[in-house]
Amino acid sequence: MTTRKPIASLSLDLDNKWSYLKTHGDPGWERLPSYLDLVVPRVLDFLKARNLTITVFVVGQDAAVAKNRELLRAIAAAGHEIGNHSFHHEPWLHLYSEARTETELERAEEHIERATGRRPLGFRGPGFSLSAASVRVLARRGYRYDASTLPTFLGPLARAYYFMRTRLSPEQREQRKVLYGTFAEGWQPLRPYRWRTDAGEILEIPVTTMPIFKVPIHVSYLLYLSALAPSLAVPYFSAALSLCRWTATQPSLLLHPLDFLGCDDTPDLAFFPAMNLPRERKLELVGRVLDVLSARFAVCTMEAHAEAAARTPHLPVREPRLTRPAQTRWASWRATTN
Repeated sequence: MTTRKPIASLSLDLDNKWSYLKTHGDPGWERLPSYLDLVVPRVLDFLKARNLTITVFVVGQDAAVAKNRELLRAIAAAGHEIGNHSFHHEPWLHLYSEARTETELERAEEHIERATGRRPLGFRGPGFSLSAASVRVLARRGYRYDASTLPTFLGPLARAYYFMRTRLSPEQREQRKVLYGTFAEGWQPLRPYRWRTDAGEILEIPVTTMPIFKVPIHVSYLLYLSALAPSLAVPYFSAALSLCRWTATQPSLLLHPLDFLGCDDTPDLAFFPAMNLPRERKLELVGRVLDVLSARFAVCTMEAHAEAAARTPHLPVREPRLTRPAQTRWASWRATTN
């Protein structure tokens, strides 16, 4: 008798080259340099070879560029879910007013639907940026789920490392001062829950970190580990999946375009961790990681994960609250139950 595997959702944030340069504070991003023509076919071939169907969060600005539309439509045509990753891809989205947030999401929706033929029903904030205002907007606009939280205590360390490799102005640093989150993010739940707002409720599916320890396990982090200690990444990931099974956590794992690109593809992004590795080495590790995941979990889209989570009895409910939007992301949490 076979035992049915628990589910694990898999998603790709389709951040483009210009968005990385923009966040890094580099000149020239306004010309919207792109690697989508290289990375999209590579990702689609990679997923097809492994019979994986995932969610791809698309940036509205890329969908608005005519030359990208055929590439983006190919993602939907291959059966992958299309999500909204904002229009401008600014990791300081949490600083937006509610009206500006609504305009940002609506504009992205329009261009993404026009490019792909699919209206997104899931959202992930750039740089895991989220606010009470954006939660309200998502609920009001009928989104099925948000996936913008990364429960880890290591956000400040990641931000410090990032800042060391930039030449940002004081104003730019202020804008990015909660990039990758605060220490308090580590107290957020790993399992799905509902946000309750005056505009309605919306499901939250956190990006999974290692249960108990709350350290990252997404593929970009595994590649960073492999650059430091090549033999460590896969056992580390396998241990994290064991903890997910032990704690009954259905993981939601994350990919980025740079997981599929090496130093031989785009050397001007060398400031990113693991971008000193060649393409073939990165692809080999990504393949091993996804094979380990598929062996232990039934890999699905975020939408399928959301549907399964919505059927969970007594799903926790939380209310996002902010005090000083320009200074902090989440000031307090109040948990209740249905």
